[in-house]
Amino acid sequence: MIPDLGRPLLFVNAAQVVTCAGPARARRGAEMRDAGVLTGAAVAVVDGRIAAVGPRDEVERRYASADQVDCGGGVLMPGLVDSHTHAIFGRPRAEEQEMRASGLDYMEIARRGGGIHSSVRDLRARSEDELVSMAVPRLQRLASHGTTTVEVKSGYGLTLEDEIKTLRVIARVSSIVQVRLVPTFLGAHEVPLEARATADGRKNYISLLVHEMIPRVAEQGLARFADVFCEPGVYTVAESREILGAARRAGLGIKLHADELRSSGGAELAAELGATSADHLGAISDDGIRALAGSETVATLLPGTLLFLGKDRQAPARALLDGGAAVALATDFNPGTSPTPNFPLILTLAVSQLRMSAAEAVLAATVNGAAALGLAGETGQVAPGFRADLALFDLEDVRELPYWYGDHRCRRTWVDGRHATG
Repeated sequence: MIPDLGRPLLFVNAAQVVTCAGPARARRGAEMRDAGVLTGAAVAVVDGRIAAVGPRDEVERRYASADQVDCGGGVLMPGLVDSHTHAIFGRPRAEEQEMRASGLDYMEIARRGGGIHSSVRDLRARSEDELVSMAVPRLQRLASHGTTTVEVKSGYGLTLEDEIKTLRVIARVSSIVQVRLVPTFLGAHEVPLEARATADGRKNYISLLVHEMIPRVAEQGLARFADVFCEPGVYTVAESREILGAARRAGLGIKLHADELRSSGGAELAAELGATSADHLGAISDDGIRALAGSETVATLLPGTLLFLGKDRQAPARALLDGGAAVALATDFNPGTSPTPNFPLILTLAVSQLRMSAAEAVLAATVNGAAALGLAGETGQVAPGFRADLALFDLEDVRELPYWYGDHRCRRTWVDGRHATG
């Protein structure tokens, strides 16, 4: 829940203010090297927006009547923007971690009725109220690590009624938690087992997505984006193009799960369609890298997923960055393949596994995460005019954020200038 706007605030005594200031769009190339670190700076917030950033004595004179927030020598920075989660689910799937340890891979677990299908059976059996009660503490944990904006997908229903139920849950949770939620329709997360069981089932389910689910979701204003899992064994490039075309005609933004485990042309499709983001990209091809680098589509990397799956490779972040693509980071928080609410841990993986610099990781988790949600003009920067979505960390230097891996360092967050967590 985003509360009513309060009194003007003046943030003082930060060891560093990390502004991420710059163009209101995704950053790329050399732009990713400078996170805008200031010392001796203060930040003024008026009507939920950043009003001024600069030397403390100067800003303090201009906003002498504002309520002061003592940052206590910590690092003040934009709240993290988690642009890819599946936070609405029922029970966790801890048994699958042991199955992978015994040698079964993701697709084999799915063939045995696990994976996404397991979460589908579970969610279908739960009431809307029950799902709300389970989602609220999970999103509060996400927020407690410094995240102020979270994209949340449907996709564990795979029927019209259960997908609508999930999106209604997201709307209800949004009115409760102190974090901004961005809803995404992911009815094309899998082909439901009942559709796979008949000759025409797959075709009929895609028709349901295109002609009933997407129009209903758009008419009711339940989602900002539509997403498709474009992956061999799930949805083909042609099927993904058909589904996303219907979404765009309905007025929804479009995103893709692309090239997660095998290269299939998902990244190229995302660039062709002008998708807001292409996510995962663990198996992206060289052609896919070039396509994203030449497009406005944000490449959202999810290193926690491949780590948890026990893979010996990660998405080629350096090739994407050096090629000129806009790169974002996200948790992929979900019950099966990335059950972590800890976004700073993802920054650790970005530096240690993806070979990103601390500045690149911070910008990928703020400005570029916002761009991956079409919010680059609203959040992700500590700069005049932007929403006062802020996180205060118990650090002396922002480079410590990915350094203290797994540790909980967030002291407090603010959303639209109002105290949210901590």
